Amino acid sequence: MECSLEMIGSLLVEAERMVITGHNHPDGDCLGSMLAIYDVLIGLGKDVTMLIDDEVPQAYDFLPGVRNIRRLGKELIDADLLVVLDASDSDRIVGVKEAVNAKIVNIDHHISNTKFADYWYIDSAAAATGEIIVQLIKLMKWPIIDDIAINLYTAIAADSGFFRYANTTSATLRLAADLVDCGATPHIISEYLDTKPLSSIATMLKVMETLEICNGGQLATITVLPETVEAGGESTEGLINYPRNISGVEIAIMFKIVDTDTTRVSFRSRNADVSKLALQFGGGGHIRAAGCTVDGAFTNTKQKVLSAAQKLLAELTV
Repeated sequence: MECSLEMIGSLLVEAERMVITGHNHPDGDCLGSMLAIYDVLIGLGKDVTMLIDDEVPQAYDFLPGVRNIRRLGKELIDADLLVVLDASDSDRIVGVKEAVNAKIVNIDHHISNTKFADYWYIDSAAAATGEIIVQLIKLMKWPIIDDIAINLYTAIAADSGFFRYANTTSATLRLAADLVDCGATPHIISEYLDTKPLSSIATMLKVMETLEICNGGQLATITVLPETVEAGGESTEGLINYPRNISGVEIAIMFKIVDTDTTRVSFRSRNADVSKLALQFGGGGHIRAAGCTVDGAFTNTKQKVLSAAQKLLAELTV
């Protein structure tokens, strides 16, 4: 059922026991949004648990309250609501969805959202789910204090590329300014997110050795091998921006080989709608940033994905 944001707020106020989750491989928007609404619901006296299918990336250890996020164990949970943030389909919350017996509320901003929940609010014009959560908290008349402001600013900044991406609007900037007034500290947040362990730099160097340019310079790919991740650390977030920033590249693709039969694929573009690419392979995302997980041997996956990307590029020139 499609809901207004006011209806979503009413559902949260009426429920007593809730589980909050976000998509697997959580990013700043997912985590910041989870932590912000968690603070509000705890303040309202609700029984709330935050669960995700994966570990929280080390880069987000600075977020207030992040230690309250638990990785899914073997427990089964009965709740009034499972609140799913920043996830466009049920495959991205598969573990938590199976573990929690509850009606699902989904708040999201992905244009590819499959409307899998019992109740949903989707605003694809928002740069981040964090934008929607700011509006929701204001509707619930809850004060946005320092910790909430830091989490929400991080959510919005992360998904807008610190306000550099095409999804940044005047509304995005106004909300960010409001959050600074409420206690968010942009210079400190950016310092945390820009600081990388040596292992991440080593990973970047190894991955960039796999750079390939094709299709007359319009298409660039990089590949993350399992042994590279094991040697250099887990975080590969942001690596796809290196090929995407090469002059002349229209579509950048990062292949992350999980095992012999699974590859995670990330897409970035300047003008092409790469959410169409992701959807072809069971994924989703935004017009300029999307992703999917593809089953099968890597060589076959790479060939199929490149063929689809080349077809999309050909459509741009028609």
